[in-house]
Order: sequence, then C-alpha cells, then structure tokens
Amino acid sequence: EVDWEVELAAVIGKKGRHIEESAALDHVVGFTVANDVSARDWQMKRNGRQWLLGKTFDTFCPLGPALVTKEAVTDVHNLSIRCSVNGRLMQDSSTSQLIFRLPKLVAWVSRFVTLVPGDILLTGTPPGVGVFRKPPVFLKRGDEVRCEIEELGAICNKVV
Repeated sequence: EVDWEVELAAVIGKKGRHIEESAALDHVVGFTVANDVSARDWQMKRNGRQWLLGKTFDTFCPLGPALVTKEAVTDVHNLSIRCSVNGRLMQDSSTSQLIFRLPKLVAWVSRFVTLVPGDILLTGTPPGVGVFRKPPVFLKRGDEVRCEIEELGAICNKVV
C-alpha cells in the first residue's frame, strides 16, 4: 500500500542547535522537491500507527531536480505544489497552506537535534494523498509519479 506525498524540502546549509525562529532561515541554504513515498500498510497496520518504518525503504523519498538557493526563490511560503499519478492530478495546493511555516519548523527540530549542512527537512504534504481517498488509491508497479513545486522544478519517478 504505497502512497505519494509531494513536499517542499528545505536543505540546511549552516549548523545550529536551539535556533531561534527569527534566525531559522539563516540556516537554510535552499529548497528542492520531495516525494515522501509512504508504505501505508507499515504505517497504519504493522507499526503501531507510527510513521518511521513506512518511510524508510530503499528508493523512497526521491528529491530533485536541483537545489535552488533560497535567494532565487521569490516567496517560499507562496508556491504552487502539485502531484500527479499517471497524468491525473492528485494534489494541487500552495506552500501558503503549510501547517508549520519554515522558521517554526527549523526552530522546533533544532530543539531536539543539531542541524548540520546537508540535512533535509520535509514540510508536510497537502491534501490528496491516496490513503485518504474514497476508496483508497495506492501506487502500483509501472505508475509514474510527478511532483512539482513552482520555481523549484519537477521530479518524475516510475514505481518499481
């Protein structure tokens, strides 16, 4: 029961721990597109409704197509974000709808771990994932998933 999740990925460029929200974006070097592929059967049935194991299989979480520096992005909190499966639009939203804005996310995570250059923080996915559709829709071998974020580009992956 494999599912898609288009997400904004923030890439850390400066080490930090206990980062203040007001300084959080100073620690971000740029952004890219992520498909936070999720094995819902592992998340919901086999793993006590925890997220970790359902997101850690080989080939999960493709990123790309490039790292776009934060200076090159007009407004990271106002970008269209979309995902399609086999050409059918499944997710269509905006980063303005994120539950946690980037400064809050970076500051919160840094309370628990030291962020180092190269770390990647995913920001959450908009509505439209397969598990919550009626009936649920899951990826199958050969499906093509396209995730795109305005100004950052698009990645397209075939399910293997």
